[in-house]
Amino acid sequence: MMLRPRQKLFVERSLRALGEHGNTLGVAPTGAGKTIMLSAAVGEHIHGRGAKAAVLAHRDELTAQNLAKFRRVNPGITTSVVDAGQKSWAGQVTFAMVPTLTRAANLDAMPALDLLVIDEAHHAVADSYQRIIDRARQRNPDCHIYGVTATPNRGDKIGLRQVFSNVADHIRLGELIASGHLVPPRTFIIDVGVQDELRAVRRSGDDFDMGEVARVMDTVPVTDAVVKHWQEKAGGRQTVVSAPLSPTPSMSPRPSTRPACPPSWSSGTCPRPSAALSWLPMRPARHASWSMSRC
Repeated sequence: MMLRPRQKLFVERSLRALGEHGNTLGVAPTGAGKTIMLSAAVGEHIHGRGAKAAVLAHRDELTAQNLAKFRRVNPGITTSVVDAGQKSWAGQVTFAMVPTLTRAANLDAMPALDLLVIDEAHHAVADSYQRIIDRARQRNPDCHIYGVTATPNRGDKIGLRQVFSNVADHIRLGELIASGHLVPPRTFIIDVGVQDELRAVRRSGDDFDMGEVARVMDTVPVTDAVVKHWQEKAGGRQTVVSAPLSPTPSMSPRPSTRPACPPSWSSGTCPRPSAALSWLPMRPARHASWSMSRC
């Protein structure tokens, strides 16, 4: 796979910082191709060295996405997975689910690593990640730590310096818009009448309790209101719809609000890429694609 020039520069700077500091953080916005750049950096770092790496993610769909893209970028490197369904370190690069790996027996089985990669690296200071980082450094004090994220500033204001002493590169949204790789965003904040309920949703670790989010958002009136606003704001454009919840009957638009174009659904459990409840016009188009029907 050929990387764009800015992606190549991101990878080069990441590798240089890893060599100089033993750790580094790369920051890039959604749409920059973080997973592709992460995969390229890992592949180059371990190429020809017989080194062993692990890539951490906190959700099943991210683990599957990282694995699939890594294989596209590095078809010659063996891979394995540690998650609820399988626990194998046989590959040169292992893709691990953090909630699974933090269990004592699984941490004990983790081999010495030369490189530990943290996707969504703003989570790196959480206790679960710290246990994994500490164990990796116990097994190999020279283990390098590489993180990538679009959001380095955490809501709780806890800094990442205890894990990353430097930032290798920071791709800014304006760069990608100016270069023509992303369109200028137009943002609309839509009130569907559940603001107070959403403010009361509890957090589970760094994330919102998605069961409570589902209780608030997964209703026919909310879905109908969202579809109505989509038709007003983005009708006639090719559209990606990003939903925080798994597909349910209430998330399929009713006939009175359903767009004319055939809908399709993607999620972490589908063989297609993950769909995403905001609308992002990917490019001007004469057709709209609604992606909230069931798998």
